[in-house]
Formats: sequence, C-alpha cells, structure tokens
Amino acid sequence: MRIRYLAACAALVFAAPAFAQDDLRTSIAEDYDANLEALYQHFHANPELSFREVETAARLAEELRALGYEVTENVGQTGIVAVLENGEGPTLMLRADMDGLPVEEQTGLDYASTVTGTDLRGQTSPVMHACAHDTHMTALVGTARQMMERRDSWSGTLVLIGQPAEEIGLGAQAMLEDGLYERFPTPEAVIAFHTFAGVPTGQIHYAPGYAMANVDSVDIIVHGVGGHGAYPHTTKDPVYLSAQIIMALQSLVSREVSPLDPAVITVGAIHGGTKHNIISDQVHMQLTVRSYSDDVRDHLLNGIRRIAHAQAESYGLPENLWPDVNWEEEYTPSLYNDPGLAEEAAAMLREQFGSTVVREASPVMGGEDFAQYHRTAEEIPVFMFWVGGTSQEVLDSYRERGETPPSNHSPFFAPDAEGSITLATEAMTALALDYLAPAASADGAE
Repeated sequence: MRIRYLAACAALVFAAPAFAQDDLRTSIAEDYDANLEALYQHFHANPELSFREVETAARLAEELRALGYEVTENVGQTGIVAVLENGEGPTLMLRADMDGLPVEEQTGLDYASTVTGTDLRGQTSPVMHACAHDTHMTALVGTARQMMERRDSWSGTLVLIGQPAEEIGLGAQAMLEDGLYERFPTPEAVIAFHTFAGVPTGQIHYAPGYAMANVDSVDIIVHGVGGHGAYPHTTKDPVYLSAQIIMALQSLVSREVSPLDPAVITVGAIHGGTKHNIISDQVHMQLTVRSYSDDVRDHLLNGIRRIAHAQAESYGLPENLWPDVNWEEEYTPSLYNDPGLAEEAAAMLREQFGSTVVREASPVMGGEDFAQYHRTAEEIPVFMFWVGGTSQEVLDSYRERGETPPSNHSPFFAPDAEGSITLATEAMTALALDYLAPAASADGAE
C-alpha cells in the first residue's frame, strides 16, 4: 500500500514499494557501522538545552549539506530545514527534535554526557539526551542518506527539519512563526517518530487519532492572613485552604468530565510557610493538567479557577484575597494522528516489517509539540509513531527484580542505540519512498 494521503490520488493504482527490503536493511546496517554509530555518540555526548542547540544544529546541518541537501539554518532560532527537490510529485516533511534535558546523566556509558548548560532563565545545570532526541537526529541523517542514494526510486520534494525546544513545547511553533510553511515547500504530510523506553527494541507502536495529550502548567497563588500557629483563629491559613482546593480539584475529573474523556490534574508541587509555629500568608501550588480535546481542556482550566475561588469564598476570604490562578497561553496541544494517514502508514509498515512488529497502541498522556504542524490554517495531516528503545532482555531483567525500567527523562535511560536507530531509519525511509513513489496510471505507465 502507498500512504499518499491525498483525495486527488484516490483513483490511482497503488503499486508495491519500489525498493528491496533486504537491500535497504543491509544498506542501513552498513551505514550504522560506518557513520551513524559515531554520529549518535557525538550527539549523545554533546547535548544542548532548548533554544541553545547551536552546535547540535550546526553538526546536523553539516551532515545534511554534505549529502547534497539545500540547508537553511537559524529557522525558529536554532532550527534547520533541509530540502531535496527531485522532480514532480508531492512534498513530504520529516521531523527530528534536537534539544536535551537538564538532567545529570547516570548511565555509565563510555560516551555519557558530562556537559552543563544554561537555560533561558539563566539557570545552569547538567545536560543529557534523556529523551532520545539524539536517536531522532541520527535516524534523520540515515534516512536522508538512503533517500539521496535512491533518487531514481521516487519523485517529489523531501523536506527534513531539525526542530529546537521540543522539551519546553515552543520549538515547533517558533519554526512555523518563522515561515516554515511559507519560506520552504509546503508539505502534504508531516511524519516523525519517537524512541520510547517502554516499547521493546524491534517494535513499532502507533495510535490513530488522539495519541498524546494537551499539556498545561497551572500556577495557583493561595493567599491568606498569617499569624502565630498557636492562635489559628486569628488567621486565614493558606496551607489549610490549599488542602481544601487540592481535594476539591479531584471532583473535576471524577464528577465533571465524562469517564470516556481522559483527563489528569496533578498537583506536582506546593510551597508555603517557613517555620513550625508560623502560619504563612501565601502558598504556591504548581499543577500539570492533561487532556485530549480542546473542550475538556477548557473545562478543566476554567474549573480549576472556579474551584479555587469557591473554596476561598467558603473559607471567608474577601474577594481581593482569592487565589490567583494562571496558565500560559502557549502550551503543548494534543497530538492528533490523522486517522487516514496513520492507518495507511501502518499498513505500509506492516508490509515492510510484519504485523508482529507494527502494533496499534493506546494513546498516552505525555505531550509533544509535533502536534503544532497540524494546527495551522493548512491543517496538514501529521503522523508520529513510536520506536522501541529498550531491549526485551533489559526490560525482562528489571521486571524479574520487581523494578521499573528507566523511562524517557530518566538519568539512567540509555536506549538501545543500534536497534532504535536502524529500525527508525528503515521505517522513515520506507514511508518516504512509498509516499514519494512515482504515481502509476491506470494502465500501469508512470
């Protein structure tokens, strides 16, 4: 099956992939040994924080430019765009993200990161590729090489992007606002993958429709009237009020949102007070809020404010001391895998790898700003799939000990580099070759 998701192509006769599976797999394995392994280790050992990916972007641009792609740097601050025009046909965009996390690596790898970095707020910390973005960039280069070497097998335009700042949810929007769809060929589809620690190496998982969640960070400043802990009746205790708010918030998910609509409200941090016998006058609460649909998101956010204010009023606080409830206008929207594109892509991947490798999975409540590439006026269909990042042997060893394997964002997460990169490179190449395969006419002529 071909995955070209265009209504105008419905009458075309879909041909089998114009590439040999064994030849592609062998070529990728050889490229891993000759080039990709060293490139991955370089990226892993030299991570940079969000919107600080200067050297990372330069190296990625250098690799793609050397392959013959036309590369533009500094798109959306530190992003890169590489274009390869190869005759008439559709335009496909493939995306990899580039930033690391403020995490001190504890994997014990010979090429473990020892670098530090300073983020946008001026805070300095150790930096690690704890979310496998290094595998994403490496596989993008591997795919770029395979597509260049197979130019006689496809026709159209291939656009590759190295995106900054996925970890803070701002990089995709920054590239779009810098003219990604205006300055460069506008794609008919955008495809990406993510190496996932919880999926065994050698497997590909995907979810059609909603795949990842809206991610909102909410700050609540709870006000009160401070005083001596021995005389609480003379105060309005914001710690007590915070506890009431936390308990009441649970009703939003359990009693106001349909059980069929996923929703999460987690109070991740609460800070207030300085001493045992002092009732403070302020508490700061920090929440993460997750949902899929925009309607549920709006209900949760507005409900948090309503409940916080109602609890304060019931406690007898005047309106000028009701909690301040704020969330950022810029947020990570839910990832909606276009169902048609997802199912046709999955069918093609099953043809390439078999049904035991490619499996439909449940959506997750994590976030990914890859969703932004669809949420534009063009409403371009997008598809992200997950590639296994931990060998089954490692997963089994942890479970036998009754322990949980390291997840993405863990300082102990060391992905199965060869397994994830080679599988992802083959999958991305196969999808690109299939999408950009020359259209066959009804009589079989191209």
